[in-house]
Amino acid sequence: MPTEPWLREIDLGVHPALAQPIFALEQVLEDLEHHTAGLTDAQVWIAPHGLTPLGFHLRHIAGSTDRLTTYLRGDQLSEAQLAQLKQEMTSGPTRDLLLTGVTAAIRNAQAAIRILDPGKLGEPRFIGRKRIRTTAIGLAIHVGEHAQRHTGQAITTCQVIRLWPA
Repeated sequence: MPTEPWLREIDLGVHPALAQPIFALEQVLEDLEHHTAGLTDAQVWIAPHGLTPLGFHLRHIAGSTDRLTTYLRGDQLSEAQLAQLKQEMTSGPTRDLLLTGVTAAIRNAQAAIRILDPGKLGEPRFIGRKRIRTTAIGLAIHVGEHAQRHTGQAITTCQVIRLWPA
């Protein structure tokens, strides 16, 4: 695998604190493409050894990234986003379709992070109906770390799937 995005000496033209979640999200895309390569669409939705299906992780990475990006922009979730949340465990979409959703959500998040004003990174952002307070930089970082967490789970699931008897 190539050098990780954060070590490629790429100047993103953003404040260094904003570059890190952008790089983390790029790593998610590369890792998921690499580790899911060769899996069948049926394998995406199996749950070996009681693990959560890979399809859930892919759908959750896309959905949670979209939801967190909505909060990052200072908005609240739409009814469509809330409905999508309830469907994350529902099997069906193919690996390619799921990865397309992940890519779209990550590109959207990266664009939202890029336009944050470095002088306003401490501005408040509010999460959910309870309006839990955080900051713009805290939320931008969490978008990347949350996607990374589920990517790690997805990679582990991919490894188990490859060992699972057909």
